[in-house]
Amino acid sequence: MTDVRFKTGAGPYDRLKELGIALPPPPSPIANFVTYVQEGNLLFLSGQGPMEADGHLHTGKVGLDVDPQQAYEHAKLTGINLLAVMQEALGDLCRVKRVVKLLGMVNATPDFAEHPKVINGCSDLMMTVFGEAGRHARSAVGFGSLPNNITVEIEAIVAVDG
Repeated sequence: MTDVRFKTGAGPYDRLKELGIALPPPPSPIANFVTYVQEGNLLFLSGQGPMEADGHLHTGKVGLDVDPQQAYEHAKLTGINLLAVMQEALGDLCRVKRVVKLLGMVNATPDFAEHPKVINGCSDLMMTVFGEAGRHARSAVGFGSLPNNITVEIEAIVAVDG
């Protein structure tokens, strides 16, 4: 596979700064699991949700009490939390070779059909932060419920250097 990282120009930290994003401390696990596992050059990130740095969780059912644009922002926030876990795991986001796969889960009403638009909040962030290396395979699916009634949960697989 070709290394698709930008060889010149701004790195992920420059792009985060341009977006006005400061990475929060990575969220702690809410049950009996770890937030990441590295196996070889793959980093597997456990599902993260839309948690603010102060611990506030965004909750609700998308399509009922949360509209798609709000949920898009929640998916973006979830992406920020995934970046915080990557930072903790790798020590340097410049080690990200490629975002390989995202699995986006939306706490949605049975008739809600815009799951991909919601999860674009995270996908758009990964593309902005990592450029072409942020382009990934993805699933965006609906669930009848998610832990703590959060609006979205997203997990990731990332290829890394060394």
